[in-house]
Amino acid sequence: MARDGDINEPTSEYPEVDRQPEQPDQPDGPPPASGGGAVRALLWVLGAAALTVVVLLGVQTAGILPEFRNPFTKEQTDRSQPALLESMRDLSRYVAAEGNFQVVVDLQNDRRHVPDWLVNQRTLFVGAGSVEAYVDFGTLAEGAIVPSADGKSVEIKLPAPQLAETNLDLEKSYVFAEERGLLNRVGDLIGGDPNRQQQVYRLAEDRITAAARESGLSARAEENTRKMLEGLLGSLGYEKVTVTYTAP
Repeated sequence: MARDGDINEPTSEYPEVDRQPEQPDQPDGPPPASGGGAVRALLWVLGAAALTVVVLLGVQTAGILPEFRNPFTKEQTDRSQPALLESMRDLSRYVAAEGNFQVVVDLQNDRRHVPDWLVNQRTLFVGAGSVEAYVDFGTLAEGAIVPSADGKSVEIKLPAPQLAETNLDLEKSYVFAEERGLLNRVGDLIGGDPNRQQQVYRLAEDRITAAARESGLSARAEENTRKMLEGLLGSLGYEKVTVTYTAP
């Protein structure tokens, strides 16, 4: 069968057909946001929050809104019981002098034949305290005050000044240095001794009391008491005031 001469010629042009890649099925709704869009949205939220804080602070400073507090601030609760009055007493002491003292206590407790690195406790404590010297007018016996017949002089017999108990000032006292052995530290971790500082405190008080006795504080109290009585009785018209002290 005869064919036309151009039947085997290839077609020179084909119509252009737009081909697009197949898209997967997507659920109905807005398209998902890209990574950059999420970052921008987060920055917008943070910026709006910062602007809100600035505006609130400005309004609070201007006094328009009441002060607001940080909900995460540290709070302290005191559940201590009220103090109970145990006793009262009347005092007739005239505090005539006071001495302030400071002492350095070097106390070491260890064990014989045991190395210090294992069992040892050495404390350097700086103790500050005061001692008062007073005259107790409440112990005056009858006839302790003898005025003269003309009313121009008076003789007074007083008990000798006494030293009060040492008042250790814990706010000014402190532990300067402390050395403790291995077993001592282990004991602290297990339970410790809450009263181990009491020995240092007592020793500091004893040293201060001894220093007060040798400091001439009692003699200063005698002189100050004499001057006080001379001024007081002199204003009442006595020209001569004689004060003597009896042994305690």
